[in-house]
Order: sequence, then C-alpha cells, then structure tokens
Amino acid sequence: VQLQASGGGLVQAGGSLRLSCASVASERSFRGYAVGWFRQAPGKEREFVAAITWSGSSTYYADSVKGRFTISRDNAKNTVYLQMNSLKPEDTAVYYCAAKYYPVDTALISTSRYSSWGQGTQVTVSS
Repeated sequence: VQLQASGGGLVQAGGSLRLSCASVASERSFRGYAVGWFRQAPGKEREFVAAITWSGSSTYYADSVKGRFTISRDNAKNTVYLQMNSLKPEDTAVYYCAAKYYPVDTALISTSRYSSWGQGTQVTVSS
C-alpha cells in the first residue's frame, strides 16, 4: 500500500494540528492494515508516536503524547488521522505514517514491524 501523509505546518505552542495518512492507490484500502505514526527530529532517531489496529478497536500512545494526541481511522475514506492538541516545541519533527497488513487487534509500536511508509510531513511548534 502506498501512503501519503499531510496536514503538517507551523503552529504556536498550545495549538493544534490534524495529520492525515491516506492510501493513495484507489484499489488498495486500509482494511486489514495496522497503522502507526512516528516522528523524527533533527539529529534524533525515529520514534513511535501512536498506533491503531486494523479495526480501530485498540490504540496505543507514547507516554510523551498521551492525553494530547488522538489517533483514529475512517476505513471508508482509507484515511488515518492524528489529532494533535496542546502542542509543545518538543513535538517539532517530521511525522511519518506507516502501515502493515495485520488483521490482529494488537497495536504495532516498532518501526521494524511496518512494511509501508509515507513521505513524511513537517510539524513545527514555535514557543
């Protein structure tokens, strides 16, 4: 599945953004796919942010974003969202979405578990 991430931008601390991750090939849907969001700041390793199972029944978050970010999915639109509220300067990074066909209700939180990656979208939070 080919992914496209969008929705990044520049926002002040305390603000909100909503990222979208879409399957760009019309013949491939997100049904059966686990999806995750990761981020990478300059000079740092890519880190896990949030994940959602194929059914949407389970979600999992990094401690650093818990209570501020919400991951959700709309399988009819082949899109997964990451709603980011109360943004902090330390949230500044390139955000990537990733997917793997995995019709099991267990969230995947490791980069090595995912087989498809989007191109990334820049999120910059100013203080």
